[in-house]
Amino acid sequence: MRSQLIKAIEAVVIATAALGTTFVTNDAHAQQAPVPQTIPPPSSNPMATPAPTLGRAAPVLSFDEAIHRAMDRNPTSEIAEQEVRRAQALVQQARSTWLPTLSGNATYTRLDADRVLADRVVTNANTFNANLLLTVPLIAPRAWVATARAKDNREIAKLSLVDARRIVALNAGRSYLTVIAQKRVLETAVQARDTARAHEEFSKARLAGGVGNRLDAVRAAQERASSETRVQNQTIALTRAQEALGVLLGENGPIDAVEASFGAPPTLSAALGEAERRSDVVASKERAESARKSVRDSYAEYLPLLTGTASPFYQNPASLTVPTTGWQAQLLLTIPIFDGGNRYGLKHERDALYDQAKTRIEAALRQARSEVRVAFEAVQRADDALAQARDAARLAQEALELSQLAYRAGATSNIEVIDAERQARDAATEAAIAEDTARQARLDLLSAAGRFP
Repeated sequence: MRSQLIKAIEAVVIATAALGTTFVTNDAHAQQAPVPQTIPPPSSNPMATPAPTLGRAAPVLSFDEAIHRAMDRNPTSEIAEQEVRRAQALVQQARSTWLPTLSGNATYTRLDADRVLADRVVTNANTFNANLLLTVPLIAPRAWVATARAKDNREIAKLSLVDARRIVALNAGRSYLTVIAQKRVLETAVQARDTARAHEEFSKARLAGGVGNRLDAVRAAQERASSETRVQNQTIALTRAQEALGVLLGENGPIDAVEASFGAPPTLSAALGEAERRSDVVASKERAESARKSVRDSYAEYLPLLTGTASPFYQNPASLTVPTTGWQAQLLLTIPIFDGGNRYGLKHERDALYDQAKTRIEAALRQARSEVRVAFEAVQRADDALAQARDAARLAQEALELSQLAYRAGATSNIEVIDAERQARDAATEAAIAEDTARQARLDLLSAAGRFP
């Protein structure tokens, strides 16, 4: 059908051109320079032109390589890992409060002279004392509870690390897809520039051959200059996107991207079910569980404390009350009776924190399910829009070829060609943007369902 339409238009425009040229009798036309018969048409597929190599080439990483590098080297991930180390250190600190401690002390005392009472030295001028002090918390419920909560916080920190890596991976994935989209837009700009160049050369050749006019040549030159500007602007945008990707990946330079595919998206019911296992939702549940345990363990504030100490010593010289060597042991029982209401305040604070944690769980679940529904709808709409955008790009390309054919036969001015060039460029750009929207929607759906990374 398309070839028949093109042949019909060729026949019409050639007949019209032949009719118009019968009235041309200028001798200069007989000596005109040869005129090219065709304008090289761009590819019918607006996405087929390879990405131009402009400026310094950036290292190329696959999508999976970029995601793993971002999770390993992004500052947010590194800070989250350091937070896990800090939580482990806090566990050690909390445990130390109910483990035995051993310390040594030594004292040397120098007096101006011996202290004498009834011709007997009571205190020597030089005295040396040394001892070891062993402290063993025998019953320390507060310390035990604090250690348990520190361990819970360590597990929460690990879950937060997983969630931080998920967010980093999502941002890196979006940035990676932005680079791909920007390369597509740059390809359409380069393709439009090449088409404009060919049209400019054709218009100049017609003018030199005496069958064209100055207005057509100027229009073609203006369109070519605008296309050149557009290529430079899109090149800058691509460089910025590559640099942004490099920053997210922890690199000291730009990173280039290649094609990325995500396969078939999950169904809505499956995605909603999996959303409850997302790292941020799991972390919220763990925080709520830790808060519940804190409320449960408030009884520890009312329990007694029992501590045992043992201390061997050395005294030189011995005194009336202290021999040269010896030891002493002690048990200390502390029973909290009244603390001004501090324990009740702590209990009320823990109750409030637990209620807040439960509210956050409900909010996280609602947010996760909402993101799934929105992402699922976006995938469907984006796929439909992509199909329409590709169809529009194909039709615009076909219109451009037909307008070039009519202009080549002399049936129209080049204003129709320029309009067709612009429409084809815009349609190809819209198709590239629609591709990016569809890819981003799939990435969002996988992330919302907890399947990414």
